[in-house]
Amino acid sequence: MNSVFLPIFENMSSVDPEIRSVETLSFPSEILGRELRLDFYFPPDTGQDQIDVLLVNDGQDLVNMGFESILNKLYLLNSIRPLLCIGIHAGPLRKFEYGTAISPDYKGRGNLARRYMGFITDELVPSIHKLFPEKLNSHWAFTGFSLGGLSALDITWRNRQLFKTVGVFSGSLWWRTLDKDDPEYQDEQHRIMHNQIQDGQYIPDMKFFFECGTADETEDRNGNGIIDSIDDTKDLIATLIKKGYDPQSDIFYHEISGGKHDTDTWALAFPVFLQWAFNA
Repeated sequence: MNSVFLPIFENMSSVDPEIRSVETLSFPSEILGRELRLDFYFPPDTGQDQIDVLLVNDGQDLVNMGFESILNKLYLLNSIRPLLCIGIHAGPLRKFEYGTAISPDYKGRGNLARRYMGFITDELVPSIHKLFPEKLNSHWAFTGFSLGGLSALDITWRNRQLFKTVGVFSGSLWWRTLDKDDPEYQDEQHRIMHNQIQDGQYIPDMKFFFECGTADETEDRNGNGIIDSIDDTKDLIATLIKKGYDPQSDIFYHEISGGKHDTDTWALAFPVFLQWAFNA
């Protein structure tokens, strides 16, 4: 690991995974050529030898969601195992750093997604291991909201040696190589994430959580009376099932009646995800 990142962690004022608190730091990424803000949410002292890890895209949204309070309530109820949560704030090039590493969309958005994946796998993850030697177990999860959810799914799918669980909230699973208004557009050919999973290999022990709100959007490109975000999510789930994933044990679909594309809805869904992914 490049030693340039180590002093950032070593100089943190109270890096102690035994104390449940929140620390914020600025992380310089050589791969992205900028500094990223990271919020570390530490678990309470339970005397446990090892803890789980959760990375969150669009980590700036966690504050508006009252994430620290969500964690605190679940810990008090003993509903989740202790875990280290790291909220990764999106930068000014969010629409270009998030997306799918295999291909940008039809407007060229996501063209930096491969670099962002490199930041996660080659800079951030090794640095976290260095910061907490022998403290972290092998259960790492990645999650995000909207385009950040697509990014989390893409990175998890492509790096299954690092991540075993992914949470996708109102995911931008419509991400496509051709405009939906193009007469040549077809769901089966042009949705990038669906095709990537269809063409990929089944890897056991992967878990997938999807949240959709019935008021996520109003688009209904095929005119079937179901909004696109729900259609795209259910189609992707069907693709995972065809790939071999068990709809009962490997996949959790959480639909919120009246749920919108906003932090209030995601705050309702996040405890469900945490209890499913990190059940005590």
